[in-house]
Amino acid sequence: MTFLWTTRGRRWGYRFLRDGGLADPLPTFEDAFANMNDAENGWCEHNGAVALRFEDPEGRRDESGRPILHEFVLLPPVNISINSVDDGIAVIWPLVADEYTAIWDEPVEPQAEPRSTG
Repeated sequence: MTFLWTTRGRRWGYRFLRDGGLADPLPTFEDAFANMNDAENGWCEHNGAVALRFEDPEGRRDESGRPILHEFVLLPPVNISINSVDDGIAVIWPLVADEYTAIWDEPVEPQAEPRSTG
């Protein structure tokens, strides 16, 4: 499964931690989230991609006390069924949970490591 993932850490701002192998993932990310409102938790399908946004399952917050949000875009073809935020968390979070735990509290943003898959 190929996906984009953007989030922030305790002390560093939003950045792509997965770029889906795209040179510029931002247009694809923006297109996938175009029809989603600003709710903290949500999912939608758009142009064959699945956009998913949820609060950190471990309840982590940034240093200002704001909840950490994780945003994913599952790039086509999406071969799994995600019909809710809970489905998305169950499928996607285990793929990145350990990685995020290792970096979220770093004092500076992690170096980008382009990866085409989860």
